Amino acid sequence: MIRLVLQRLAIGALTLWAASVLIFAGTELLPGDLASAILQNNATPETLAEMRKQLGLERPPAVRYLEWLRNAAAGNLGISLANDKPVAEEIGPRLWNTLFLAAYAALVAIPLALSIGLAAAIWQGGVFDRSANVATLITISVPEYFLAYLLVKYVAVQLRLFPALSLVSPDMPLGQRLQFCFLPMLTLVLVTVAHMMRMTRASVLAIMASPYIEMAILNGTSKWEIVLRHALPNALAPIINVIALNLAYLVVGVVVVESVFVYPGLGQLMVDAVSKHDVPVVQACGLIFATAFILLNLAADVLGILSNPRLRHRR
Repeated sequence: MIRLVLQRLAIGALTLWAASVLIFAGTELLPGDLASAILQNNATPETLAEMRKQLGLERPPAVRYLEWLRNAAAGNLGISLANDKPVAEEIGPRLWNTLFLAAYAALVAIPLALSIGLAAAIWQGGVFDRSANVATLITISVPEYFLAYLLVKYVAVQLRLFPALSLVSPDMPLGQRLQFCFLPMLTLVLVTVAHMMRMTRASVLAIMASPYIEMAILNGTSKWEIVLRHALPNALAPIINVIALNLAYLVVGVVVVESVFVYPGLGQLMVDAVSKHDVPVVQACGLIFATAFILLNLAADVLGILSNPRLRHRR
């Protein structure tokens, strides 16, 4: 088991390095020259050469990548080209807002998905099971931005229950912040609950076909007790994996949702930085998203190993 965990850690580190290469290469391939984008109408051959020298663009890409990677590992994410402020200071409040929205959605989505999945497995083939499967299939098939616009149109504009724009501020009270974040949270919940619910139902039903479950049924054990005490613990590994993957989506996949609701998170900051050609901010946001996604996937792998009794105990 220890060897498997160490292998996953090594693979995670290698994947993070590969992601950093792709992020740096992707920003290098952005259309337009960075020096020209900064100078705009004031660009002359002399000023362009001087600006490229100040930005270090005359050096080979490999040298600039190694310097960027070394600084990022030390916590130095560079200086924003839009306002000449340290990128870390600009990212800090936005990252907190994104993590708050992700935690808000996770606290609602995970218990809801597990409850619906277990109930659908217990009442397999019933009205509740069929209704839950149809509802989750619809939410999986509809893109999150379309769900967001539907919620804005009907919940915010027509019913006026919640604000259409999630313009939160650091000094906003918690209750008001929860109200302003409700619609983006509901969008994320509708997208993620479907995956977790379907995996919970499928994993529990797969265990329910085991011989020891049939023996428990013959002994007269209630179905709820069978599912909660015998089936669910042995079905945890795939459920943990899908929960971790959806947590990664809640952190990384919020770019579209934040853009729709103008939520001041890391995704919205990245979109604004791309439009302004603010390469240091784009690189920092991309690296943070990649790190969060890889760490959560790594946690899913490790927890899946630890939750497997065949790997925890010697044969």
